Amino acid sequence: MGTVHARSLDPLPMHGPELGVHADDIETPDIEQESKQEVLQNKNVVVQRVHIDGLGRTKEDLLSYEIAEVFRAKNLIDVMKRSHEARQNLLRLGIFRKVEVVIDTSQGADALPNGLDVTFEVTELRRMTGNYNTMVGNNEGSMVLGLKLPNVFGRAEKLTFQFSYGTKETSYGLSFFKPQPGHFERNFAVNVYKVTGQFPWSSLRETDRGISTEFSFPIWRTNHTLKWEGVWRELGCLARTASFAVREESGHSLKSSLSHAMVIDTRNSTILPRTGALLKFHQELAGYTGGDASFLKEDFEIQINRRLFWDSVLSASLWGGMLLPIGDTPTCIADRYYLGGPTSVRGFSMYSIGPQSEGDYLGGEAYWAGGIHLYTPLPFRPGKGGFGDLFRTHFFLNAGNLCNLNYGEGPKAHLTRLAECIRWSYGAGIVLRLGNIARLELNYCIPMGVQSGDRICDGVQFGAGIRFL
Repeated sequence: MGTVHARSLDPLPMHGPELGVHADDIETPDIEQESKQEVLQNKNVVVQRVHIDGLGRTKEDLLSYEIAEVFRAKNLIDVMKRSHEARQNLLRLGIFRKVEVVIDTSQGADALPNGLDVTFEVTELRRMTGNYNTMVGNNEGSMVLGLKLPNVFGRAEKLTFQFSYGTKETSYGLSFFKPQPGHFERNFAVNVYKVTGQFPWSSLRETDRGISTEFSFPIWRTNHTLKWEGVWRELGCLARTASFAVREESGHSLKSSLSHAMVIDTRNSTILPRTGALLKFHQELAGYTGGDASFLKEDFEIQINRRLFWDSVLSASLWGGMLLPIGDTPTCIADRYYLGGPTSVRGFSMYSIGPQSEGDYLGGEAYWAGGIHLYTPLPFRPGKGGFGDLFRTHFFLNAGNLCNLNYGEGPKAHLTRLAECIRWSYGAGIVLRLGNIARLELNYCIPMGVQSGDRICDGVQFGAGIRFL
């Protein structure tokens, strides 16, 4: 994304007599101009007209929602503030490359003494744009090629094709995005995709071909997403040495599910926050709209960040989830939870906690994980105010557990089983924030509570990704 520069919205300059000039020498028109400018800065004003210059294929009725608040301004400072907010709304639509604002006094026969005209000078994006970038996921990287058709029908619709080639996953998909005019947070999307992933910790290869539709909307301070997804899944063995339990899971399956997500996010950054909190709940119900996968899946995520003395930050996180099979159909290896690695319980190898067979990890039907972190500036603050501020010293304590449950035992037995054989670790390291793209961690880890079958990473461990415990 390019940086958008806007014309300054400084108050209109004042005009008056220069030093050494007598008042009697000033002509009447200059006095009228001075009086008009004083009215604009110190008294009420009226926005008479709002112009949008540079429109091509964009429909004007879409933009009327975004600039309506400008007409409600009562003084010059309010006009500047609302114009800036309207400019941000226009840029948020993703259909303009540049938006500039010009505020001037009203002209013409119907111009009021305190009237203002506001002009938005816009430059639309081209009908087709392409991009190339790299992405960092859960300890893996990928190259992404994208082709985008913004503003397809003139009301901020977007058609996107994306191809991604990564170290463990390759995917391509086509998506259509449509926001509600005047309420950009309410939007509808349709996706068609194919994803092929390799999961060496389970000796598993999975290919998903699917279609999904989702509707996002805000309610008070929460953001909600309702989604339907239909996926044809093909599971196969990644190696000849795959365990019999993984071979049993191989084959084709069809999953049709309805899901709901609720998010409250007040963090100042999603990559390495210093303040704010995150609360997220997700529910997924499969089997009632077709397919041969039947389950109810519930999971949550909580994070709290608090700034302390000496520019240090204390962060606490808690994750948890439960997968409940419906009917006699057992859960699929592709739907279960996995735990362990540099982005969750550090000090353990990637997804190497919990049930396993012949060295292949099969995932679990219930899990929890928690962590306490202390982030501080680097010792002696090298590069303060510049590149050095991207680095933080990291002290952590992580814990968690993953297991299968007998759902006939009851909640008390479930909690007991999740509280048994807890894996935990502690350590310290360095964190590097890569803008708002990802973060890198290099930690020295000491794993504790190791159980038979777990794979550990005792010592230096490197992690890269977006979502960390």
